[in-house]
Amino acid sequence: MALSKIQFRPGIDKQVTQYGAEGRWVDSTNMRFRSGLPEKIGGWTSVLSTTLIGVPRAMKGWVSLGGIRFVAIGTDRKLYVYSEGLAYDITPVRRTQVRSNAFTTANNSATVTVTDASHGAIVGDFVKISSLNNAVNTLVLNDKEFEILTVPDANTYTIQVTNPAATANATGTPSVGNATFTYDITNGTATSSYGLGWGTGTWNQGTWGTPRSSSTLVLDATYWSFDTFGEDLLAIRNDGALYKWDLSAGVGTPAALVSTSPTASKFLLVSSPDRHIFLFGTETTVGQTNTQDDLFLRFSSQENPSLWAPASTNTAGSFRIQDGSKIVSAARSRGSILVWTDTALHALNNIGPPFIFGLNQIGANCGAVSPGSVVDVNGQTFWMSQTAFYMFDGAIKKLDCTVQDFVFDDIDTTTQQQVTAAVNTDFNEVTWFYPTNGSAVLNASVTYNYLENVWYTNDGFTRTSWMDRGIYANPYATEYVPTLKPTQGTVQGVTNGAAYLWAHEDGFNAAGNAMPSSITSGDFDIADGEDLFHCSRVIPDFKNQTGTADITITFSNYPATTAVRTFTSTVGATTNQFSVRGRGRQANLKIDTNATNANVRFGTLRLDIRPDGRR
Repeated sequence: MALSKIQFRPGIDKQVTQYGAEGRWVDSTNMRFRSGLPEKIGGWTSVLSTTLIGVPRAMKGWVSLGGIRFVAIGTDRKLYVYSEGLAYDITPVRRTQVRSNAFTTANNSATVTVTDASHGAIVGDFVKISSLNNAVNTLVLNDKEFEILTVPDANTYTIQVTNPAATANATGTPSVGNATFTYDITNGTATSSYGLGWGTGTWNQGTWGTPRSSSTLVLDATYWSFDTFGEDLLAIRNDGALYKWDLSAGVGTPAALVSTSPTASKFLLVSSPDRHIFLFGTETTVGQTNTQDDLFLRFSSQENPSLWAPASTNTAGSFRIQDGSKIVSAARSRGSILVWTDTALHALNNIGPPFIFGLNQIGANCGAVSPGSVVDVNGQTFWMSQTAFYMFDGAIKKLDCTVQDFVFDDIDTTTQQQVTAAVNTDFNEVTWFYPTNGSAVLNASVTYNYLENVWYTNDGFTRTSWMDRGIYANPYATEYVPTLKPTQGTVQGVTNGAAYLWAHEDGFNAAGNAMPSSITSGDFDIADGEDLFHCSRVIPDFKNQTGTADITITFSNYPATTAVRTFTSTVGATTNQFSVRGRGRQANLKIDTNATNANVRFGTLRLDIRPDGRR
């Protein structure tokens, strides 16, 4: 019998059937392609010993003038800055109030009712209590942070003492003197959802005075937008105000509201090198949130985050974009600021006085699907739209994608606003993490290798935010787990929903555990399947293999048959060949690993086969 070489082109092809994908790969988990060969992706290790509160949806790294590295991380509940192994809470403050004798307890209960008129808090908000010189019926509340448990009315709310566990020794409102209450900005939302209730339906449709039970109005999940201004951080939470974190004030200092700036905007960007601050989806009248316009953008006067009113003596200005229903994202690229709406792409260019910037539409029917779906790689911009992938390198190009139907036929249209893109320049990759149909969270990914022009999919892991290597030697990313208890800080009564901070491309394990990986080929045959063939021997070909891998070959007579014959062999770096007794019109190959420290890079398969009749 003669050896036959079975070769597969790089990339995953899900646009055709498994039989139609002869000579190609059709599925993968935790695999990538490099120099044409499939290999296991790099693993990840822990950066922080604690877990962060909430869903991170933005990361931004920079280096201070003193050479200290910082990473801003924004979640739906907190704003953090990470530096050299530690995370600090820099969440902006919404309100500070001093109240006297504001606590009421019940005997043998850890729950405390706080009275603060017009507190403005909602369930899940955070409040810090300080300057309280006395225990409250033996409960120690001073210099502690609490998650608000319930909100009975506009003047009261409850908190719970959990660390250490304790209960009050009496019922009533003790005379404990003054206490200072410091409230973080109001919590955001962890997931996207449809807006229901009164006012969400079309006028004059349905029964007057009744809430809508269905809706096409999607309420966006909370996300942040970051940029640096010198060594300081500028930050906006969607539909929120502009904040600045002054590094010189210390890592424990909250980000502060930028006075006289717009109070409701969608997105933030700083132009380079002229340093105008751009706010997208912002207010037509500064300071009036009811004038927020999703297609309106403003830029501050040069080098001045507090000056937004255009005048002959400054360089502030504004535009309203025509095409689309909302501004979705923006990015610096090729000397311009690119601005995406949900339907089009525009470019902002510095043209000098008197208008300072000019706005031009450069494409239609190519909008961005989410604020985080856009990345720039060395002047080439890649993004995900509602139905396709695009790039811009001076001209807009729709990318030919071999997994397009697989992704877009199954993406969840309610939560697609959460899509986040990741650049891994060491492997020439852009990855989009997205939610599949029915999922409220990101649970799958698709990767484009822009140097080799190949695509691959993965459901092995997802990340809610990503930062490419640069200020750190490895990419950093966050993983959100809804059932995980946060451990960052000492927040009393904090509820589940926390995130890990990982360093990627570090080893081949998933945080010290085995990382499963696999890749599956399309079917191959001889003589276009006219003859059956018999296979007796397999010669594997791996490069730099560590640990073991399972090679599975499945034989069948027809694409739709359930009568298959499967042979699996475990191979190591010294395995020369293994025997099988397989017969069929077609066969496919699967390679998988699930052992600690295992790594594979697959080359060429050789099979010992011969024709074996026609039935």
